[in-house]
Formats: sequence, C-alpha cells, structure tokens
Amino acid sequence: MAVKPEEPGSPSAADAGSDKAAGAYRTIGELARETGLAQHILRYWETRFPQLRPLQRAGNRRYYRPEDVALVHRIAKLLSQDGYTIRGVQQALLAEGKRAVSPAMGAADSSAAIVAVRDRLAAALADDSRGG
Repeated sequence: MAVKPEEPGSPSAADAGSDKAAGAYRTIGELARETGLAQHILRYWETRFPQLRPLQRAGNRRYYRPEDVALVHRIAKLLSQDGYTIRGVQQALLAEGKRAVSPAMGAADSSAAIVAVRDRLAAALADDSRGG
C-alpha cells in the first residue's frame, strides 16, 4: 500500500513523524527531521530571527519549545512557498510583534496573559521537582 509522503514543512508531517506529544520540547535533530531542514540552517535562522530562541542546556544542546517549532514551520513556509527573502521574513515578523504588543491591548488582557504565563511556569517547576 503506497502512502503519500507529507510535505516537509506541514504540521501534519510533524505530528506523524514524531513520537513526542505536541507540547514536548524538540532537539535540533528532531526538528530538522520534522521540517526537512538541515541543522545548520536552523542554527543560522537563530542568528537572523531574534524571535527564535530555543533553550540551551549543558553542552549548548538546543531544546525547541512548541512556539519555536511553530515559528520554524512559519519561517520555512514564508521562505519556500511564499517567496519571501530572509529580510522580508524579518520585517514581517517584526511587524507582527509590534501589532501583538500594541497599546490597544487592555490592562485586563495583559494581566490575564501574565497570570497564564505564571501558571505555566509554576506547573513546569512542579513537574520538574517531581522528576517528570
């Protein structure tokens, strides 16, 4: 039975090729396999896109958060499918960042976001202390 190969940058390809949960951190090798990109390309993108900042642990081992994985997929799509240049993607992401932090965001919205981040951090610390 022939199975149609998934497009390398598609989210379904990432889900199908990984044994990890959707919210799990990915190593650079796992992310490279998911996206079909070389590891050196991912490291280069870290120098070009300040929004892409994976956690680095001992020995400079990179761990990409789900947000980083989504950003890598988005950058790959903009570059390969939408015809953007590196500079064009930088400008697009910068413009999005400015809109996301616009003064139109109400105090209730920002405090709710802060509480959500605090709760996620507390849960992560509790999991870490349990060895999970």
